[in-house]
Amino acid sequence: MPTIVQQLLTARQRPSKWTAVRFKRHRTWLELSWQDYYRTCEAVGLSLAALGVKAGDRVAVLSSTRWEWAALDLGTMGLGAVIVPIYESNRSEEVEWILNHSGARVLVVENQAQLRKWEQIAKRINSVESVICIDAGESSKPVLDWDSFLHLGLEKFGASSTYFEERIHQVTPETLATVVYTSGTTGEPKGAMLTHQQIMSEVEDITRAFPISPVDSSLCFLPFAHVLGRTEMWLNLHVGFTLNFAQSIERLRENIREVKPTVMIGVPRIFEKIHAGLITSIEGSALRKRLFHWLSDKESFLPQMAADLLIYRQLREHLGGRLRFVVSGSAPLEPKLAEFFHRAGLLLLEGYGLTETTAAICANTPTAYEFGTVGRPLTDVEIKLDSDGEILVRSKKVMTGYYRDESATQQAFDGDGFFRTGDIGEWTPRGFLRIIDRKKDLIKTAGGKYVAPQKLENLLKLSPLISQVLIHGDRRKYVVALITLNEPYIKKLARENNWTYKDYRSLIQREEVVQLVRKEVARANSQLASYETIKNFKILPQDFSIERGELTPSLKVKRRVCDEKFKTEIDALY
Repeated sequence: MPTIVQQLLTARQRPSKWTAVRFKRHRTWLELSWQDYYRTCEAVGLSLAALGVKAGDRVAVLSSTRWEWAALDLGTMGLGAVIVPIYESNRSEEVEWILNHSGARVLVVENQAQLRKWEQIAKRINSVESVICIDAGESSKPVLDWDSFLHLGLEKFGASSTYFEERIHQVTPETLATVVYTSGTTGEPKGAMLTHQQIMSEVEDITRAFPISPVDSSLCFLPFAHVLGRTEMWLNLHVGFTLNFAQSIERLRENIREVKPTVMIGVPRIFEKIHAGLITSIEGSALRKRLFHWLSDKESFLPQMAADLLIYRQLREHLGGRLRFVVSGSAPLEPKLAEFFHRAGLLLLEGYGLTETTAAICANTPTAYEFGTVGRPLTDVEIKLDSDGEILVRSKKVMTGYYRDESATQQAFDGDGFFRTGDIGEWTPRGFLRIIDRKKDLIKTAGGKYVAPQKLENLLKLSPLISQVLIHGDRRKYVVALITLNEPYIKKLARENNWTYKDYRSLIQREEVVQLVRKEVARANSQLASYETIKNFKILPQDFSIERGELTPSLKVKRRVCDEKFKTEIDALY
């Protein structure tokens, strides 16, 4: 089995007219051929070597997703060294913990904001010897800016050096490639150790499952600190399609229209927002609203064609007009959302995996899908369900263990070498895997009934009114919900209905708003068993956020954190 960095050498032979990566600078999209991309990765590797980085050393990256991050990843792994990604949203104390635990020798930060995090903790970090800042600006701090860093390797090794290529040939499938720290929905993060074998097993299986080729173009926006985001980048190298880098989540819609991708990888929250935006625009027109609901209930050809011309075509155009399919991962996707996009002519395919499994181990594909499931196992994946329904997996994709944590590693596997995912699942008659919930997240009410909170939360989030939901009810008499609202949508309703209010907090307390939320709760309850239904709720005055520690960087609610933080509000609902 080759390694992912050995494919860098192959990529140099691709036609010079093929574009490897595209990114936007000063309103202009710039592109790199595969030859230019290789030379940048090589420059990174040589410059790290000039700083003393050797095989096995750790290099940490604290940055949002950008093309330089990709070059750092491949340049570091080309030396046989180990990349340690850190979420840009992590607080300084979280960065400190990861740097100390990983023993990183080099830290790469994106900009001045991330540099300030380093400055707050630098005196407590002994391992970091060099700091590089990609967008250093006019800083006079004792750090290397990006251009100066890239020249280090040229100065030491010379333009004709074969050092980097020689190091690549020494990398084996068993070489540790990266330590990816879990986003920590509970407790301290653990560092999943992934070798080149895990990476290659993942990209090879994905290319078997999905029809992607060098003519494709994707828009990359997921954080590279999340393994799903980096899988897209590794696929780009493996397959040869063009990887376009979005400027930010906030500019995602604008970038989609510019790039017109043919395939995309995303998380459910992005598609929930796209859906909510379309519903909001429809509800702004009484005619479109009546037409939409009438057409949505019709199965015959003419109504569907009318819906496509008047409503769905607009959605496809907003998404660039060329998308063949979209893959969703990281968190559960509400089946009704997938069905909605399918009616709109866009195949939204859910997959399933974890950091510890190098992303996907199951996936729906364009030729085999079942909404409400995460698909069938990929080729190199063996799955069995434990007696309590927990999904156990054995595959080359599964990590070798947790970094510097032998106890956690032993607990993560059963006696037959199957990894314990912590997720509860079941098989459908057609052999597709359905995820019920996280094993530790399952709520057991005082009546002894088990409730899957994510199911309830996803039902509520189908409404454009609702942004986030936290379901609670463990060892309680009934289920309750903390709900945050879509602030722009609520303010739009206030303008349209001439509601007066002092501030946002007073707006969400208006009886009209409470009644709207009550209707959405009733709508969700109508689809639930009696023991699952939400008996009470509270509207919170602000959305959950990553910065306050309530969401993971992949936009999942930190259930344990929020249960503790909002204990007073939860208790008041009983």
